This record gives sequence, structure tokens and C-alpha cells, in this order.
Amino acid sequence: MFELKPLSREGIPAAFEKAERYRVLNQPWQAESICRDILAVEPDSQRALVILLLALTDQFGKELGAAPAAARELIPRLKGDYAKAYYSGIIAERRARASLTRGAPGSGAAAYELLREAMEFYERAEPLRPPGSDDAILRWNTCARMLTDKAQHLEPREDVMEQQLE
Repeated sequence: MFELKPLSREGIPAAFEKAERYRVLNQPWQAESICRDILAVEPDSQRALVILLLALTDQFGKELGAAPAAARELIPRLKGDYAKAYYSGIIAERRARASLTRGAPGSGAAAYELLREAMEFYERAEPLRPPGSDDAILRWNTCARMLTDKAQHLEPREDVMEQQLE
């Protein structure tokens, strides 16, 4: 319908600043748009891919939010096994939080499974992490605390099914 106008290469550093600012201002759709503009000029920009992925996950659970599939489609474009594992964990963790926020029947079991999935990705990322980066450990610990602190709301699917059958 409309032909998008391309960014200039010189404008990309300022566009990155704006994308990060819009994420902080809780306007992830704006950050998403900016990152897509950057990627139109620099398709392999790892920074733009990461900010885009985070902006998409910021929208999980919102009425007009992006589907998790859109975020997962970015994973193969990331360079390095660490980034692929770490950001796969971020996607699963944020899906779990969105599931809990919705609070629909079965959301606790879904969140449990997604948090365990996130923890598995973080465990894969941990030995691959760059020196001095404990991000995967911090995220794993956050998931573990959620599972511990909200244990009465988060349980594996099979336990839920057994309780319902009793």
C-alpha cells in the first residue's frame, strides 16, 4: 500500500538510540518499526535483531502484540550459539510471564513448562557465554525463583491432570 522510506546509513546510530528509548518508554511497537527500518539497510545487524526480538517479546500477551513465532523466526539470524540459546530462553521466559498475566485456565501449567524450557536454554547458553557475562545465570535464577515463589500456581501439566482426575 505504501512504499516505506529508507533510512540513511548515517541515521542508523540515532535510530538505535530511539529504538532503545521507545522500549524503555513501553512503546515496543515503535521500537519494532525502527528496528525493521534499520534491518532494511543493514540486514545482518545483530544489535537491530536483538532489539527487535526484545521489542516483539515486550508485546507478548498484549491484544495487538506480536506472535511468539515472529520472535522465534529471528533466532536463526543471530550469530553464535550463545546468542541463539540465550535469546531462545528470553522468548520462552517472556511467554511464561504473558501466560501468567492472562491467567486463563491452564496458564499456570503452561507457564511452568515455558519456564523450564527457558531454563534449559539458559543452561545451554551458560558454558558458551562471553567472559564476564553471567546473564544466562541471572535469567536461570529468575526462572528458578519464579517456580519456587509461585509454586502453588505453577506446576507441571501431568500434576494438574492428576488433580483434576481425582
